[in-house]
Amino acid sequence: MKNVFKALANFQQECPVIHKGTQGYGYSYADLPKILEVINPILRKHGLGFTQAINGNDIETVVFHFESGETITSKTAIPQGVQLKGMNDFQVLGSAITYLRRYSISSLLGIVTDKDTDASGEQEAPKKPAIDTKRLAKAIEAIAESKYTKEELLNNFTLTSAQLKLIENI
Repeated sequence: MKNVFKALANFQQECPVIHKGTQGYGYSYADLPKILEVINPILRKHGLGFTQAINGNDIETVVFHFESGETITSKTAIPQGVQLKGMNDFQVLGSAITYLRRYSISSLLGIVTDKDTDASGEQEAPKKPAIDTKRLAKAIEAIAESKYTKEELLNNFTLTSAQLKLIENI
């Protein structure tokens, strides 16, 4: 196993951080084609390749050393029974496979494809939804009836300056 590990260590020293370039719903990420575009030439230079096969309910990622045939393998379970709004079962499966491929190859190769906010203690505050006029009126009514608090309203929603003025004295 010394050949595959030595080649992997050399690969890791050369592989840059792969920056996020694709926008999701309120987040960004390095997509699979971008990751492959960066890693494939560097893997080849160091005598490495990889496969990602679906094996039952798992994605099996295998990094291999061309000359020695040594391998490092990782299995990742594909979640079952997941439902996503607006997607049929095949679209959900395809999305899950792409997502898992991206993270399993990144993990197995030890590459960085996003900013590590866990280790630094940085956390992006989740974005609070805006509140429309009708819902704000109901919230103000609930506050007046002591069923809801102003603090809950401010913690749960992003209010415009005009909306903030409306609730200023309640």
